[in-house]
Amino acid sequence: MEQAFWVQRPGVGELREVVLPEPGPDDVLVRTLCSGVSRGTEALVFRGGVPASQHDVMRAPFQDGGFPGPVKYGYLNVGVVERGPAHLAGRIVFCLYPHQTAYVVPASAVTPVPDNVPPGRAVLAGTVETAVNAVWDARPRLGDRIAVIGAGMVGASVAKLLSGFPATRVQLVDVDPSRADVAEALGVDFSTPERAHGDCDLVVHASASEAGLTRALELLAPEGEVVEMSWYGDRKVSVPLGEHFHSRRLAIRGSQVGTVARPDRSYAQRMAVALELLADPAFEALVSGECAFEDLPSVLPRLAGNELSALCLRVVYQPQ
Repeated sequence: MEQAFWVQRPGVGELREVVLPEPGPDDVLVRTLCSGVSRGTEALVFRGGVPASQHDVMRAPFQDGGFPGPVKYGYLNVGVVERGPAHLAGRIVFCLYPHQTAYVVPASAVTPVPDNVPPGRAVLAGTVETAVNAVWDARPRLGDRIAVIGAGMVGASVAKLLSGFPATRVQLVDVDPSRADVAEALGVDFSTPERAHGDCDLVVHASASEAGLTRALELLAPEGEVVEMSWYGDRKVSVPLGEHFHSRRLAIRGSQVGTVARPDRSYAQRMAVALELLADPAFEALVSGECAFEDLPSVLPRLAGNELSALCLRVVYQPQ
């Protein structure tokens, strides 16, 4: 019998038994090797912080149940195809599936993991896909001065990708000085907010805090833009649109992974780009915690309550 992790009600998780359907000719049966907890979003879901107006928008592709619970939620899953079309049989694949020991989905819902990307790193594919979309939204230019505020999984990934543009100045900004180690591993300059470089052409905000958004606007040069990636859930946020906002002709633009930021690319192509980028071992710095699948009900409350500081919590599964 297979098992899945459910949020029974806000703040309480449990493992439930699952009966899998028989795979059809165009389906795959995937045995999970590892999954990842996207800390910001999944902690919000675990706490019951998804506002009613966003219940449909926030649905994961293979979510069961509804907010605030019971709900089976998650979207970072890597496994091996046990049954399916010949070109996928035995392949390691990524899927936007919740935490579950095995599952059946359409073959079109999985993306083969390149041979040079370890399964444990491939759980970051959904996060790096979000970062790819943000960079497409941000449209950085040669020589731009850039800050990324918030050194979580997404912010750190964005900073890593932006640092590859020629002649750019990229700085990763966070209130936690210990995130300097993550920035160093990614090859990116780091600063605390009060010491961050100003006169930025572009600031990507991913701290999900009012203070972070305020600082993002303060760091902009005239005609500069903030790309807002933060998801605030049911929290109200004040935006300082006085002071220099109008005189400097500043802009704030939203970025959300639900829409592909380039009309000439599909969801599948964007995911393939993310997995290709994960060949870089530097991304391992984002996986800073690990637990067994059976321990997830006791570990997730600690993660949501900030008792654990893992950027990405990797969940490992016992082989069958």
